[in-house]
Amino acid sequence: MSIINKIAAKIVGSRNDRLIKKLSKVVEGINVLEPGLQALDDKALSAKTQELKQKLENQATLESLLPEAFAVIREASVRVLRLRHHDVQMIGGMVLHDGNIAEMGTGEGKTLVATLPAYLNALTGKGVHIVTVNDYLAARDAQWMGKIFDFLDLSVGIITSDMLPENKKVAYDCDIVYATNNELGFDYLRDNMAFTTEQKVQRELNFAIIDEVDSILVDEARTPLIISGSADDYSEIYQAINHMIPNFTKQTESGEGKEAVVEKVGDYTVDEKHQQVFLTDEGHAKAENLLIEVGVLPEGVSLYDASNILLMQHINSALRAHVLFHKDDNYIVDGNEVVIVDEFTGRTMPGRRWSEGLHQAIEAKEGVSIKNENQTLASITFQNYFRLYNKLSGMTGTADTEAVEFQAIYNLETVVVPPNRASSRDDMSDKIYLTLDEKLEAIAQDVEGCQKTGQPVLVGTSSIENSEAISALLTQKKVKHEVLNAKQHEREAQIIANAGAIGAVTIATNMAGRGTDIVLGGKLAEDATDAQKQDWQKHHDDVIKAGGLHIVGTERNESRRVDNQLRGRSGRQGDVGSTRFYLSLKDNLMRIFASEKMAAMMQRLGMEKGEAIEHKMVNRAIENAQKKVEEMNYDARKDLLEYDDVSNDQRKIIYKLRDELMDSNDVQDRFIAIRQEVVGDLFADYISPAQAEEDWDVEGLHNVLKADYAADFPLQEWLDEGVDVNELESRISQGLGQICDYKEEIVGGEQMRGFEKAVMLQTLDHFWKEHLAAMDCLRQSVKLRGYAQKNPTQEYKRESFAMFETLLNTINIEIVKALSSVAIDENISAENVEQQDNSDISAIHSNPLGGNTQHEAVAMENTDSETPNDSQTYQRSGAKIGRNNPCPCGSGKKYKQCHGKS
Repeated sequence: MSIINKIAAKIVGSRNDRLIKKLSKVVEGINVLEPGLQALDDKALSAKTQELKQKLENQATLESLLPEAFAVIREASVRVLRLRHHDVQMIGGMVLHDGNIAEMGTGEGKTLVATLPAYLNALTGKGVHIVTVNDYLAARDAQWMGKIFDFLDLSVGIITSDMLPENKKVAYDCDIVYATNNELGFDYLRDNMAFTTEQKVQRELNFAIIDEVDSILVDEARTPLIISGSADDYSEIYQAINHMIPNFTKQTESGEGKEAVVEKVGDYTVDEKHQQVFLTDEGHAKAENLLIEVGVLPEGVSLYDASNILLMQHINSALRAHVLFHKDDNYIVDGNEVVIVDEFTGRTMPGRRWSEGLHQAIEAKEGVSIKNENQTLASITFQNYFRLYNKLSGMTGTADTEAVEFQAIYNLETVVVPPNRASSRDDMSDKIYLTLDEKLEAIAQDVEGCQKTGQPVLVGTSSIENSEAISALLTQKKVKHEVLNAKQHEREAQIIANAGAIGAVTIATNMAGRGTDIVLGGKLAEDATDAQKQDWQKHHDDVIKAGGLHIVGTERNESRRVDNQLRGRSGRQGDVGSTRFYLSLKDNLMRIFASEKMAAMMQRLGMEKGEAIEHKMVNRAIENAQKKVEEMNYDARKDLLEYDDVSNDQRKIIYKLRDELMDSNDVQDRFIAIRQEVVGDLFADYISPAQAEEDWDVEGLHNVLKADYAADFPLQEWLDEGVDVNELESRISQGLGQICDYKEEIVGGEQMRGFEKAVMLQTLDHFWKEHLAAMDCLRQSVKLRGYAQKNPTQEYKRESFAMFETLLNTINIEIVKALSSVAIDENISAENVEQQDNSDISAIHSNPLGGNTQHEAVAMENTDSETPNDSQTYQRSGAKIGRNNPCPCGSGKKYKQCHGKS
């Protein structure tokens, strides 16, 4: 902020301050309505919903109804849950209704805040989606807050990953729906793979309120949602390459980037900042020799040949698996499976898988069963999915650090809502140690001291390995504690419930308890007796006297926002509390991003063993390191969005085409138009009025019509009769129409219309799937063009556009082929085309960009998606080559005069 802006802010207040002041005046109006609503009986209060709906029908706006609607739901909440919305919660509700992000601290009651805009917007009948990060929170909030909506005669639905499609459809038709971001996105993709309108479960995407909006729109935005099916089995190749990896040695270098100096030549280099591994020239040569030895690569064939792109990817995945991904940190082995550990929550993610062969490479490394890779059937990023909503809003305790991104990508303004009670938390300076052991000992001493005074402690770690190391140290010191990480997630609720008790020590991996408040004195049961309440109050008071909840951060995270999330567990609703982070020069963030000068400076200070340093310069260096990572991750999300924006334009066209087909009972006119266009293009490939008659390939046209369209027309005889070119094309088009008319006579018009519709949908889906696979390959290949001074994104846009044009032409051609050549009898129906096997369809949330973080993983769940049966469609093995196009053999001749002659 400039000096002038700072002075202006002091005089008139910041934009945030002015907005809060404006909304506070609206709250005053809401409060005026409260006494009148308190006087109503339950029936009269419940009837307010219908009264407000009637006002909407009579041309009232949601804005004009807001004060009364907010007052109604506040009064309903008091009666049903004994919870009254505070004035600041009313402000938060208005921020959400306006389509913005409300930043509200931990314990400020964001779950209750969401009921305000949800109720108001549900009055339109178009539906409201309240989005949570997991099924547990969706179910909890729907059951808890649903009591208020039920009292006010609004229906509440819940969407979870284990629901049947017919139950989901009922839930989506409710006024207010609680669901996870993953399931919403997957259902959208599944809907756009459905064969009939009745199979779709979602309705119009009207208004979404996203809880923990930073987690969903920022952290998970690097990873697209993907519906996939089984691809080829490369398990033997993965195993062969896995056995090769121990032969490779790491190249050691000093310095960074262009200033890096090779100290010891090796086979690969590691870029820890971007989580990538690269083969050196020596490594490339070694890989070729080893692959030839095991029979994977033929002699004389280069690993860099275009045909070996997948082989290169397998080698890279295997190297990353061995060098960058560690057991009990990035994943655990559970039985015969590799299970991912979420880097943000520390929870295991059963059934989820990394993409691009990385998961298979780790399975080979750990000696467990290798599951097949998957082929993309449908895909979308969270950025493009949530931008489909008519209105979007969100809430979190830590949005301000990402405010620029929310504004740039989602057009969402971040509004910092003041707390109901000011925080009394003491955020102490970081302590930095030279070695990891010194840091761990200092943490143990801090925890031990707190327990002796009765102050509860929450220790936040970044990995299972770190949590278990600290646990072992505390056990040695006889400090009683609980560990909450991916291995103990079943006891999460119980552990968190007691984390605020006197002298409690809880070690949690990456905010694993997020979504549940830690109550000082421990959680009080809802059915507690008066005696139990008195005991709890005494414990609560004792914890406050001891200093409230003390947070210990065992290292700085890559993002300041994640650090703030950990801090936010303490000092809820004005409670006392304290936080401190402990760091060492061996921490990942310090080692990778902080400068070597800082380490040298600390060495020069002559620090003794166990001595810590607290210095502003060190704090600035840490903040700069975090900013570097945040900028890198923002660039990664922008990069993904740039690629997906290209796919998104194409996706909209294909999905709109699908909807038009599904909504139509008669596609005959569309099919006739397609057939005429296909015949025109086909005719021009073989016979053109601009060509001399001797250059016409009448025999070639006859052969392709007979082979691909089951149409044996006497073309040469027609020409000998003196038929001109235009008449010849017209006869071909009419002839293909007569073939279809004959089939209609056999099965009847209604059956034929259904069959045409099913074939068109199935063909569209099949080639869209093939197109997505080709786009995946293109995305991988264009990255290398940066070395040729070309912009990979522009190359991707240019080539994908050409590919999409080819796709649309191919779909039309194959539709005409299928409907012209398919054998038909009276038993044929649309169902014959729709039948398919869904057993290998999966939903994946993973990173196609090769990813710069562990979180490129994700969700793979069995679904009941409707997708086309590949065996029903006639396929060309490659792209169609025009008769007058250059022959792909490179001779320079036209195709029809070269290899096209046969």
